Amino acid sequence: MVKIGVVTVTYNSQDVIKPFLNSLFAQTYHNFVLYIIDNNSEDNTIRIIEDFSKPLVCIQNTVNKGVARANNQGIIRAIQDKCSHILLMNNDIEFEEKVIESLINVQLESHYSVVSPKILYFDRPKIIWYAGSYFSKIRSYLPLHIGFQKLDKGQHDIMSEVDYAPGCCLLISKEVFSDIGFMDERFFVYFDDTDFCYRIKKDQRHTILYFPDIKIYHKVGSLTNKKENIEGNKFRSNFFIEQNIKNHVYFLKKIGGLFGWLLILWLFIIINIRFIMSTSFKINIQTWSLINKSYFKGLNM
Repeated sequence: MVKIGVVTVTYNSQDVIKPFLNSLFAQTYHNFVLYIIDNNSEDNTIRIIEDFSKPLVCIQNTVNKGVARANNQGIIRAIQDKCSHILLMNNDIEFEEKVIESLINVQLESHYSVVSPKILYFDRPKIIWYAGSYFSKIRSYLPLHIGFQKLDKGQHDIMSEVDYAPGCCLLISKEVFSDIGFMDERFFVYFDDTDFCYRIKKDQRHTILYFPDIKIYHKVGSLTNKKENIEGNKFRSNFFIEQNIKNHVYFLKKIGGLFGWLLILWLFIIINIRFIMSTSFKINIQTWSLINKSYFKGLNM
């Protein structure tokens, strides 16, 4: 039976970690080791993990090292422990008891090195969040989710090769890391899985399979500070603005070439237009300054 290393990164995850652990240890597939990498949580996350009765490996960082670096810590430890496959999982997901069994079976029966399931919203379990994805050049290589926010009627229930799969549930053969490397740790959060999947696509030795027979339920945005509520209005948080913009610029720098640099220039125009037109930004000089400082931070990464 294949040994799988399940890697999850926690940071102030007290509201989601217990249901995640319950889902994981209810699996019909048992030959896995759970590696929890905690990024210096300040809530009760560690206490909940320590009180859990199942065996697991918990690595506690003394500072928040970011998602990419923490994932790498777990991946490297799992490979050292002779795991042949790595299953990256967010801990803000809940899932059916045959998820791991089904993912590893389809991976072993196919030529795909990476497998991802259908992902639905936890609070709207009939609405699709991810049913495959492709890189959109006209959207500056953002991965666009197929079926996004559509009612799941089985319209995306055919297995297919895809460009991108989110890191919230991603089964990966260890050979992928040997061939294309680990997560780029300069992505503190956001675009780390985008960059990883783009490198897989560009390298061409491995491919990603979307496997819709299995579903997971994602508490989207529960672990990151994407939005803040001000007088009843929801705006993009400063943390999200900085990380999202600078990492998008850096991702395009890595793509490179004339087209990549044209997209970087185009992105500068677009983000400033969005600042003026979108209701998701606080319209003030501080936000405008943050947007543009973040853009130039990405250029300097």
